[in-house]
Amino acid sequence: MATAAKNALIVGASRGLGLGLADTFLKRGWRVTATQRTPSPELAALVSEALTVETVDIDDDAAVAALHGRLESQTYDLVFVVAGVATRAHDPLHAVPRAVAAQVYLTNAISPIRFAEAFRDRLAPGGSLALMTSILGSVALNDEGGWENYRASKAALNTLARSFEIRHRDANVSVLLVHPGWVRTEMGGPEADLDVATSVAGMADVIEARLGRPGCAYVDYRGTTLDW
Repeated sequence: MATAAKNALIVGASRGLGLGLADTFLKRGWRVTATQRTPSPELAALVSEALTVETVDIDDDAAVAALHGRLESQTYDLVFVVAGVATRAHDPLHAVPRAVAAQVYLTNAISPIRFAEAFRDRLAPGGSLALMTSILGSVALNDEGGWENYRASKAALNTLARSFEIRHRDANVSVLLVHPGWVRTEMGGPEADLDVATSVAGMADVIEARLGRPGCAYVDYRGTTLDW
């Protein structure tokens, strides 16, 4: 008897790492529901019977609730919230307008956890919730400074994810905070160490190896545990 394909929900798959993850999991035989905030020609080009494309802005609670309703018949072995922003990341915090700083925090820390809470009931037994974080969110490893508001937003995401896992520990929830490495994307820039294919292949390997493992892990794309 053939094994049923695993099912992934990739949130924020219009380009870059999210697009690469959707493509990688499709090639590994998964069924993928991929979300975009606005129409993405690159995502549309991943033509596959195993791919479903949905539109949602994770900062919009009503839109997330509507997506939850549209996907009411689905359960997922993986829910991976990739979406994030790095607006004015190179500016010191005091130089970033309050509204911009607050929006980065909302998009990178608050909205992923609210999405996780909304979709926790869509996680299949033995599945995992993954959140795209960064090594820049590590307080212990911050030896160089810089990227202040972005660092703080990812540190907040890490803290909130740990609290989310503790809140749902009785249900043996599996939470993975994944650092993709420094990747040549629009956010990472052309000088980054890794190409998208290397990063997403590593992340997919890590996720498949840890799928459903209870607790909250903070790891990079090679599976190395990072200091909080």
